[in-house]
Amino acid sequence: MQSQNRIFDDLAKMMNGVAGTMAGMGREAESSMREKMREWVGGMDFVSRDEFEAVKAMAVAARDENEQLKARIAALEAAATPKAKPAKTSKPGAAS
Repeated sequence: MQSQNRIFDDLAKMMNGVAGTMAGMGREAESSMREKMREWVGGMDFVSRDEFEAVKAMAVAARDENEQLKARIAALEAAATPKAKPAKTSKPGAAS
C-alpha cells in the first residue's frame, strides 16, 4: 500500500514539474513574440498617438488660418475693385 502512495506522489511531483515547465515555456514564448512584434512594428513608419494629435492640431490651426486669410483677401479685393461708373449717355445732336 505504501508503494502505491509513493508512485502517486512521484507522479504528482512529476506532473507539477511538467506544468511549471510548460508555464515557463509559455511565458518565454509570449515574451519572445512580444519582443519580435515590437521590433517589427518599430521598423515601420508608425507614429505615436501624441505625435498624431500634435500634427492634427497643427492642421486644424492651419485650416482656420487659411479660412481667415481667404476672408481677408475677399474683403481687400472688394475694397480695391473700382465702383462701376454710370455709362455716359450721348446727348441728341452731339457729334460722335
